[in-house]
Amino acid sequence: MYDYMIGQVTRMTPEYIVLEQSGIGYRLFTPNSYAFKKSKDSVQIYVHHHVREDANLLYGFTSLDERELFRKLIQVSGIGPKGALAILATGDPSQVVGAIENEDETYLVKFPGVGKKTARQIILDLKGKLSALLEIIDFASAPDELPLFEDTSHNAALEDAMLALATLGYSERELKKVRPKLEGNDALSTTDDYMKQALKLMLM
Repeated sequence: MYDYMIGQVTRMTPEYIVLEQSGIGYRLFTPNSYAFKKSKDSVQIYVHHHVREDANLLYGFTSLDERELFRKLIQVSGIGPKGALAILATGDPSQVVGAIENEDETYLVKFPGVGKKTARQIILDLKGKLSALLEIIDFASAPDELPLFEDTSHNAALEDAMLALATLGYSERELKKVRPKLEGNDALSTTDDYMKQALKLMLM
């Protein structure tokens, strides 16, 4: 029904952003709300319209490949929209596609709600069926260029990142394990950076 929306990001929460278009604020659930910036400038966001009996939801993505991988993942038994968002929160679809193509269950089970059975189902359902994504994804090895975190006001950004990760389904134990490494990293400066570095640490 919808392909993309163009508007201004007026609000960011750990779960969703609000995109204002023609005087209407649309709530878009995203893998990482903090990958967007509040601005008066218009942005284009790719959307997926998800309808179920008790909800009518919009999901927003920064790129086409991210959205298409989301659509593939929610077709897998045991993976709902929330689980797919958690998998995509790394911001690097190529790593997820690589894990599927290489049958890397160890990587996949690190995501919230993905056990061995679900990881195997993802591989069975999607391996060899992501050729369209492989064409547009730069299939390099895991990137070392994930942005890092916040300085004097980084405590608020760190708290936002921890809350967003908890919303995606990461446990308190997992977050407590990586938090000291984030607090001690003076190179990190934004919520988006904290989230990406935390995910990088948890998926190692």
